[in-house]
Amino acid sequence: MASDPRAASSFEEGLKGASEKVAEFQHETDTLKRLQHWLHQTPSAVPLIVLLVSLVIFGVVADNFFKATTLSTILQQIAIVGILGCAQTLVILTAGIDLSVGATAVFSSVIMGQFTFRYGLPAELAIVIGLACGAAIGAVNGVLVAYMRLPPFIVTLGTWQIILASNFIYSKNETIRSSDIEAQAPALRFWGEDVTFYGTPRPAEGVDPASVQSAFVTLDAMPGTGVKVLYAVFLLILLVAIMAYVLRSTAWGRHVYATGDDPDAAALAGVPTKKVLIQVYALAGFFCAIAGWVMIGRFGSVSPTASTGQLGNIQSITAVVIGGISLFGGRGSIVGMFFGALIVGVFEMGLRLVGTDPQWTFFLIGVLIIFAVAVDQWIRKVSG
Repeated sequence: MASDPRAASSFEEGLKGASEKVAEFQHETDTLKRLQHWLHQTPSAVPLIVLLVSLVIFGVVADNFFKATTLSTILQQIAIVGILGCAQTLVILTAGIDLSVGATAVFSSVIMGQFTFRYGLPAELAIVIGLACGAAIGAVNGVLVAYMRLPPFIVTLGTWQIILASNFIYSKNETIRSSDIEAQAPALRFWGEDVTFYGTPRPAEGVDPASVQSAFVTLDAMPGTGVKVLYAVFLLILLVAIMAYVLRSTAWGRHVYATGDDPDAAALAGVPTKKVLIQVYALAGFFCAIAGWVMIGRFGSVSPTASTGQLGNIQSITAVVIGGISLFGGRGSIVGMFFGALIVGVFEMGLRLVGTDPQWTFFLIGVLIIFAVAVDQWIRKVSG
């Protein structure tokens, strides 16, 4: 069939003046877009900025805020919450939540104390049993979440109540006094020991204290000299450093992020998501038991009524959320959680030094939580 020359001519005439450019993709390179992508790739940046700003503000408005003893006190106050935050971080990275962290910590500390004083076991063996108990509780949570496919919120809400009740039933509401622990089981309060920087060593008998010079580090300093730092603070920093490396640089860490980001896609890619979940919850329980051991050293006694059992879950979630870890899983950094715990500690100490009503602490922390979640949503929207 012959083509119509008039139709061809009209077609060519219609193309006259049309653009001859090849189609190309346009990438937004504005400052806001780059900022959002940078924050997505560096989730600990926002809490770090908030921490630095709060340090500057309280350093200006509060007298003695930048004293070494003040900063040391902040680190000591966040030691337990920070370790519980390590546990909570692992669970939330898998898009879960653990409401039983505080109760697990208290119950583990009670087991350590009761096995030592009620059954006469060596304190070191009782500590091992307490740590194993915490890991077992976490593993049970993991099995219920991974294989029973129950929501983590419901599972840990139930185990929280079960553990609290078991704690009071088993201990018979008995508190083990600090004097007994110090005399018979000093290993239980190991993390409550301290090292003193720039303190004056306690002189030997018969030596004039005025003749003793201060030392950079001493384990037995005279009262009122130097800056004391609990062993628990070094433990927290060590745990954060180890888990930051594990989550960032190992296959298991990448599996944790993949499980939280998209469990179905992770399973199709060969990630054993159920096994990962059980391991995460078991490790979280182990960290809770470590926090329970630290509690004995920090408070000096073993008490089934310790406030951590009721408040530990909220405090750890607060540190995680303010630390920029997404509650939807798959994004965040355990270093950010550490910054989040420090932010809470700085606000509590700073407002106390300023002399404001303590309720302002809760008010401002609540504002920070909402701000952190809003920033996370903003970042996720753009990255998606």
